Amino acid sequence: MEKLDTNGSEHKTKCCKMESIISIDDRGQMVLPKDIRDSADIQAGNKFAVISWEKDGQLYCISLMRVEQLTDSLKNILLPLLRDFEGKSNNKGGQHEG
Repeated sequence: MEKLDTNGSEHKTKCCKMESIISIDDRGQMVLPKDIRDSADIQAGNKFAVISWEKDGQLYCISLMRVEQLTDSLKNILLPLLRDFEGKSNNKGGQHEG
């Protein structure tokens, strides 16, 4: 996927690109441009998790993730861990010394 960087030259990236530059108003609100809302199928009332990334102790990047995707991701990560933990707990409880 080829994208334009901030000085207009093309480079390849795997997952993300700069879509636009936006401003924050006095109340801390921002407007996502209509073309981005349309391409991402973002509707009024949709819920998003705000995810921040830090680098060298400074806020580096802010991302939005649909709550539904976050929930699914957590289920895919946490459920296998929980099952593994429950399996290990059950095995310990069933072992008898003697």
